[in-house]
Amino acid sequence: MEDENNAPNPSSISDQSLDLAVQKKHQAMIERLSNRHQARHRSKESDSSPSFESTDSFLARFSDLKHSVNSEIDQIGQAPESFTKGDLDNVSALISDLEKLLAENSYHLPSYEVRASLKTISDLREYLEKVSMKLVPKKKFSFKSKVVKQKLPNLSTEKVDKVEVVSGNKSCIMLDLPGFKNREREVLVENLKGKDMGEFSLSDLDSCEVRLVGRSRAIFIHRLKNCKVYAGPSLGSVLIDDVEGCVFMLASHQIRIHNARRCDFYLRVRSHPIIEDSSEVRFAPYCLQYDGIEEDLRESRLDEETGSWANVDDFKWLRAIQSPNWSILPENERVSSFRVAIEDS
Repeated sequence: MEDENNAPNPSSISDQSLDLAVQKKHQAMIERLSNRHQARHRSKESDSSPSFESTDSFLARFSDLKHSVNSEIDQIGQAPESFTKGDLDNVSALISDLEKLLAENSYHLPSYEVRASLKTISDLREYLEKVSMKLVPKKKFSFKSKVVKQKLPNLSTEKVDKVEVVSGNKSCIMLDLPGFKNREREVLVENLKGKDMGEFSLSDLDSCEVRLVGRSRAIFIHRLKNCKVYAGPSLGSVLIDDVEGCVFMLASHQIRIHNARRCDFYLRVRSHPIIEDSSEVRFAPYCLQYDGIEEDLRESRLDEETGSWANVDDFKWLRAIQSPNWSILPENERVSSFRVAIEDS
């Protein structure tokens, strides 16, 4: 008869089996992410241009990457104990690939495809945030950055006093997309000069003033209310959605505006600005000033004023007469110049 003291413990066997299953799931995810990273790297090396030749080819690649992200988040949600915070960051990197893919190809995409793609990316990030809360306790994992709030000063249209720079800290799943999120009544400053040019995002801001100095590849703006945004040139696109009562000074090769209400846009743009589902929006020429802006505009191929800012295309207004949703900002109501002074870090 077998000695009971030497008999295997059913609970111990169960724990060992669970640990082994967790390790296998974790290793499988790492291998999948590694393979996708290598595939993306090989693709970038083989492509001579960051843009695709057609909408269909963009949609095919976007769809493949979207399904990959969904699959990884599903697996984390089904067994959160099997994964780590580092795994969340890896999945976030895949979402950032989607954002970069859209930014690089938005110039030739139909506006509804851009809007649908932005919604997909936003939904994926929200999904990842929900799943991540199961993985890391709230005490150790927070999506709110500590900020120092300050009352907005009275600002001159000719010269701006130096203000405290508020760092653009991101939550741990936003590591690959710098920007400002969930802020209220703050002056937010980011100096992009000397940094690797990339994408920048602004989302869920209320009564804030944002100053971006230097060049970016693309700017994503979502859910802003009563804000002022002054930004240096963007080499690619500026995509704006759901803004109200704001003032924007932007320079880019393409600017798409969706769901804007009572906003003024001071633009330097190579193609016609595009608006959709917008009302009471007014346009004027770009007049931002900061040390080195002429060089930034020249290197971004935006040094020439083409007058395109005044030729707005309203995609929801198909009649031959002028759209009632936008107008030229009267000269006597315009800001003639706005200068940003930032202390070098």
